[in-house]
Amino acid sequence: MYIILMAGGVGTRFWPMSRKSRPKQLLHIVGTKSMLRLTYERVKKLTDPAHILIITNESQKDQIIKQVPEIPVENIVAEPVGRNTAPCVALASAIISAKGNDQEVMVVLPADHLVADADNFNRTIQIGVTYAAHHEGLLTIGIHPRYPETGYGYIQMNQKIFEKDDRQIYHVKTFAEKPNLETAVLFLKSGDFLWNSGIFIWSLKSIIQAFQEYLPELGMDLLKIRDEVGKPNFESVVNDVYSRTKAVSIDYGLMEVAKNVYVLKANFDWNDLGSWDAVYNISPHDSNGNVINCKENIMLNARNNYFHSQKKLIAAVNIEGLVVVEMDDALLICRREDSQEVKAVVDQLTRKGMDSFL
Repeated sequence: MYIILMAGGVGTRFWPMSRKSRPKQLLHIVGTKSMLRLTYERVKKLTDPAHILIITNESQKDQIIKQVPEIPVENIVAEPVGRNTAPCVALASAIISAKGNDQEVMVVLPADHLVADADNFNRTIQIGVTYAAHHEGLLTIGIHPRYPETGYGYIQMNQKIFEKDDRQIYHVKTFAEKPNLETAVLFLKSGDFLWNSGIFIWSLKSIIQAFQEYLPELGMDLLKIRDEVGKPNFESVVNDVYSRTKAVSIDYGLMEVAKNVYVLKANFDWNDLGSWDAVYNISPHDSNGNVINCKENIMLNARNNYFHSQKKLIAAVNIEGLVVVEMDDALLICRREDSQEVKAVVDQLTRKGMDSFL
């Protein structure tokens, strides 16, 4: 199998810690290793490092090379500009297809998600790969939901078509965007919905056919890129394709429109760490429910807060449910329940041309 790690995002919801040159996947959000390094150490048991590709951008490429020196440098590929996940997958597909075997199976996953149970994760991936190697179609992994999460997309299951080792594969009925709390509660009660993990498994033949059928322009460009892999014109052809292709996600462009889409129901402990509140929920708390990452602190009737400071003492008095993140040049304060909205701060900084804070 080939494993593709998508590592081109900028992690806007983790501002001000996350910046364009220091995105979420390169941060030590959990423990002493970056999210990218944790992801690599989880998937390296599945295949040889030569069969692992990382798709990123130029501003992150050098740091990624340092963080995962086991992966051949030529397997760390920089997109000229971000165009969401469909062009990213097309680029990876072109590179693998150029090696000459369209029966290869691709596992595509984000480089910045947290998985606590690596053995369960890897066994689930292996079952998905076995299925994809013998069946045409597009397979995604859905996580059995533990609570009514409003920060995740959902996948509705339909008919069961395959089962192995207590893991089932279903035909997908529909995809649902991030719901409000009331809708999320209904999803859980129905028993038909899974969290959308953003992890995909398919044969190279199946994904190329899907591009050609549902995103034909990108499908043609994929073949153009494939013909130039390893040749002098490769970079210029990639630049040309990305200069005119539209930004589109693999979910919207393929998964939501294709007819042969399936979901593998999984139960490993997974978190996409999409907000500061998500980090709060998985971090050790003190007796008052606070997460405190700073050298010195004074807490006076402070409860259920997340605090991070690089250098300063934090003193908190009579506050509850806040996120406070202090960096050298910026300070974030918001309610934990609103931490998904931090992306709006980055949008404002971008519109105002305040690039030094991005």
